[in-house]
Amino acid sequence: MTPLERLRLEKAATDCGFERTPVLLKDGGLELRSAQFPEALTVHAEEGGFRISASVPALFGSGDGNIVAVPDLDQLYATLQRASAIATTMPNRVADQFRRAKEHLPQSTEAERLVIQRVGQELFRNAQMDYWQGRCCVTGLAVLPLLRASHIKPWAKCVNDDERLDVFNGLLLAPHIDALFDGGWISFSGQGTLLVSELLPLSARAQLGVSENWAIRDLRTSHAPYLAFHHNNEFRKADSSKVRMP
Repeated sequence: MTPLERLRLEKAATDCGFERTPVLLKDGGLELRSAQFPEALTVHAEEGGFRISASVPALFGSGDGNIVAVPDLDQLYATLQRASAIATTMPNRVADQFRRAKEHLPQSTEAERLVIQRVGQELFRNAQMDYWQGRCCVTGLAVLPLLRASHIKPWAKCVNDDERLDVFNGLLLAPHIDALFDGGWISFSGQGTLLVSELLPLSARAQLGVSENWAIRDLRTSHAPYLAFHHNNEFRKADSSKVRMP
């Protein structure tokens, strides 16, 4: 690895959340770590790009393997950012942050409990921002103040903090899609395809810009149980016995 390659890799690591000083390994790879999570990546500069290996395959968003090859610096950045976001938001990590925060907050009154809920919701929003890299997971909208961190299984219906703050129990959505999803007018399958309630008139679909091409990409199997809950319990169905009242 040349000094210039190492300099570029170190900057990419810092920019993408691996803020600890990288370690140059004997085989020429650069080990990247963060104080925010125990997982690590190792990057090797090779002819035609970079080879990245992860301490756990989950950092690449799947269990298919722990090594990926990327052709250029842009793809390296994207891979490092995605791995950092996944590591930061792995199951229970956000909930553990919330539990630590609650230890230092009073909880005796309703107002104090609302403060605690807001703390949890802010942690949840930050986790969704990290996981979806600041973009609506359906449209790609990247105007951060407009994006909504939407629970798939509503906060009030979760059985514990692990569910409430599970990164896989959330979607980062543009405001109009969030309103439709939260109201049960649309849902998504476990594969991310759009489901539209028969109770939403065709004229309203057109006015709202609902598109059959809407889909969630990069879903993982951990999203599926929450999406099934939403479809079964929040989605408005034509059968009057299953219609959720406003």
